Amino acid sequence: METREAYATRTGAVAKLKDVATLFKLRLASLVVVSAVLGYAMAVPAGGFSTVEALLLALGGLLVTGASDALNQVIEVEQDGRMARTNQRPLVRGSMGMAEAITIAVAAGAAGTIILWNTFGPLTGILGLLSLFMYVALYTPLKRLSSWAVFVGAFPGAFPPMLGYVAATGTFSLGAGLLFAMQFMWQFPHFWSISWVLHDDYAKAGYHLLPSRGGRDGFSGFLIGLYTFFALLAGLLPWVFGLAGPWSALVAVVLGLYMLLHALRLMRSLDKADARRLMFASFLYLPVVQLAYVVDKL
Repeated sequence: METREAYATRTGAVAKLKDVATLFKLRLASLVVVSAVLGYAMAVPAGGFSTVEALLLALGGLLVTGASDALNQVIEVEQDGRMARTNQRPLVRGSMGMAEAITIAVAAGAAGTIILWNTFGPLTGILGLLSLFMYVALYTPLKRLSSWAVFVGAFPGAFPPMLGYVAATGTFSLGAGLLFAMQFMWQFPHFWSISWVLHDDYAKAGYHLLPSRGGRDGFSGFLIGLYTFFALLAGLLPWVFGLAGPWSALVAVVLGLYMLLHALRLMRSLDKADARRLMFASFLYLPVVQLAYVVDKL
């Protein structure tokens, strides 16, 4: 029979693991890892896929991404406390101390970088570290200053498939650049639709991430529609340059048009419900199109 002390220890450990998962934004980090692994799968030659390498890429990527998210929360703890969406995070609630969070983040970032460097070479390790630096040192502070933060944040946000491609090849090539360009352009409709939905909550923290100073206005709606169209075109780049076949191009067109449909509806209505539909369409678009690239290569 479990003693009271053992029960308290176990429940305390479970609570701590939940805090770390929240600190690392584990669900979001997992999506980033999937993108990196799909980039790796696109680059490896037929029959060359290594499950061990893919798992190490996933682990290294998860640790680096988790470290980025953790340091972001360390810097933004005051702002997180003002928003309904984030006011139950561990640093805000006090269930985790700042020193503990920083220690976990630094250890995770270092471990992830070492895994990427030792397994796939210096270039992959450097790209992982550069992504962490840009997210924490550039994007995070800029969020409180300018809507240009979305543009800056799109750079580290587009690293995962490129990093996976480089991990498989050991060099930066056209394929890596095309995957970067595709994910870079996708982030504008994705994050602007999120910013539209959460605009009021973001305003409490002093974040103004929509492209227009007027917030949810016609100009923001127009730019979201325009950049969704650009994202649709960018999704065809792997096919245009021969990296993927016509089947995956068709998937990219269909899902790109689905995104664009919701973006055009948002342009017309300026309604939060349409922004939410665009947000979910963008969540669907990226992993399905990237998976189609991989399947089309088989």
